[in-house]
Amino acid sequence: MQQLIKKFVGYLQYERNASPNTIREYNRDITEFHTFLTPPGETTMPLGEVDHRIIREYVSWLYDRKLEKSTVARKLAALRTFFKFCVREKFAKQNPARLISTPKLPKRLPRVLTASEMNGFLDELASGRLPSAKHKRKPTPKSEANEKLILKRDRAIFELLYASGLRVSELTGLDLRNIDRHGKMLRVLGKGRKERIVPYGEKAQTAFEAYWPVREELLARRETDTDEEPVFLNSHGGRLMPRAVRTIVKKYARLGNVNWDLHPHSLRHAFATHLLADGADLRAIQELLGHVSLSTTQRYTQTGIAQLMAVYDKAHPHA
Repeated sequence: MQQLIKKFVGYLQYERNASPNTIREYNRDITEFHTFLTPPGETTMPLGEVDHRIIREYVSWLYDRKLEKSTVARKLAALRTFFKFCVREKFAKQNPARLISTPKLPKRLPRVLTASEMNGFLDELASGRLPSAKHKRKPTPKSEANEKLILKRDRAIFELLYASGLRVSELTGLDLRNIDRHGKMLRVLGKGRKERIVPYGEKAQTAFEAYWPVREELLARRETDTDEEPVFLNSHGGRLMPRAVRTIVKKYARLGNVNWDLHPHSLRHAFATHLLADGADLRAIQELLGHVSLSTTQRYTQTGIAQLMAVYDKAHPHA
């Protein structure tokens, strides 16, 4: 079965054009299912003997481990995709995972920052008024200079996430050739390796212009040569990774002492919601976000409607 999992991963990568994150999670989920089918000291149950009852036992085992419903739903989705692949390649006759219903997930409306909150936060970041991170030791002139460099990079990250509604993986995947600095446009490689063109505004442009000299300094720290030309670099001159961006966003939320659950997707959500509130067409927002289905984009309208109703209830005399 391990060879089959390897073929499945290749199918996800080369035929489905799945994102690296999806490939990693599905590989982990199917490997875990393989472990479930292999009791200690015994051989793995043949794939042809796996039916809906075995899948149901597996789901119960997941719940016994106190996993969230959303996690169980994802693992079930991975199994459905895996068995669909197995049926197509004639390794199995049926897809038993299709007979198991997905757990009902609660509908949560994320709290979206208002335009004034977002502008105030980004203006503080631009001005350098946010307090510095606490140092265990007294900062040296060198560390303070490095912090000022990194602040300019981080400001460019925040401005671009909000200005263009990028996913964090799209941001870190940007190369120099993907940016039209004169036209203020980005060529973004999104989910399923689909390209789209996204604009960015004057404030992001200003942040970029302040960042380019910083990028050159960071690039000079690189120890090994590479042909890659990532836009955003870490302190060693290498490509900045998604996990680091999440840490950066959390860091500034903490330094700004804001009571928000701030993460990179918060800025993407704010981008879409604020466009919608200002009258942007939903189809246009769909294109900018890189959503395949309009129903995915419509999730953002739910927050907009909720906020609209709150304003109505507060302001209308007959509400």
